Amino acid sequence: MAAAARPPGDRPTLRDVAGRAGVSAMTVTRVLRDDPRVSPATREKVLAGISELGYRPNTVARSLRLGRGSGLVGLVVTNLANPFYSRLALGVDSVVGQQGLKTVIGNTRQDLDNERELVADLVGRRVDGIVVVPASGDQRHLAAAVDAGVPVVCASRPPVGFDADHVLVDDFGGARNATARLLAAGHRRVGFLGPPAAVYTSEERLRGYREALAAAGVRADERHVRQGQQDVEAAMNAASELLALAEPPTALFCSNNRNTIGAFRAVTAAGQDVALAGFDDFELADVLGLPLTVQAYDSDELGSEAGRLLIDRMRPTGPAPPPRRVVLPTRAVHYGGWPRPRGTA
Repeated sequence: MAAAARPPGDRPTLRDVAGRAGVSAMTVTRVLRDDPRVSPATREKVLAGISELGYRPNTVARSLRLGRGSGLVGLVVTNLANPFYSRLALGVDSVVGQQGLKTVIGNTRQDLDNERELVADLVGRRVDGIVVVPASGDQRHLAAAVDAGVPVVCASRPPVGFDADHVLVDDFGGARNATARLLAAGHRRVGFLGPPAAVYTSEERLRGYREALAAAGVRADERHVRQGQQDVEAAMNAASELLALAEPPTALFCSNNRNTIGAFRAVTAAGQDVALAGFDDFELADVLGLPLTVQAYDSDELGSEAGRLLIDRMRPTGPAPPPRRVVLPTRAVHYGGWPRPRGTA
């Protein structure tokens, strides 16, 4: 018999299934638990009722009644439009999924208030743990989550004001190496493009850029530095400003993939012979048609490592270790050769 129409949003209950199958609610529960004491005939009636009604068990509520967690892990990131975060999410999910956990993703848009609300909501939903890319240095809400018994792991940016496991990339060393290669190719006017200065990764990569200039005896020119660009369009506009200067940079170091793509568009539009170096690899980098090198790393592994640290905190097998810090190395990937700086033979 076809199931009766139900009002929109009215989900069938366990008692509805019991009534359809002509058994008790406890018998339905036993079927869901695969209890061997249930006869095959009864099991078949219950499963038929579940199928006809479209019943889905509320696993979160069941886990809470049993004194367990929700079976959910929160992942809080700053910019879902950036492919880096999709790879990070895949890495986290691949690890926690092996433990029977589901990943819930929240996007803060680099806004601290959004992050506070997301974290409070996740804690209220009794998630088993949280992996977060912090939006700022004000992380009191993350410390409060830890105090509430929810393990927190920071990814890409370190914890501030409290202790927590965290996974970072060698932002300083990678930026220094990328800038040093531009300088070794003969460039002396090297520009910098990056996201807001308050972002840890941006500051570390700017520090690496400046360190490479200082080591080469090149004076840093603040007119060649642009920070604050979080999307491709803003990066393209910032790069266009640099290229329009009376003495424009002959090379640009871009501290994330959004800025690299924006710089590429600006250089192409200007028709200028400008070398590009970036941080973060990205799809189609090899077919852009301009010389480019990027500092690459495995963003999936960044997420996987964060997931492993979180699982260790959630399901310890021994005494709790002190907070751990993992730093992933970067490597240079070249797409084409370097153009020579202007004025060279």
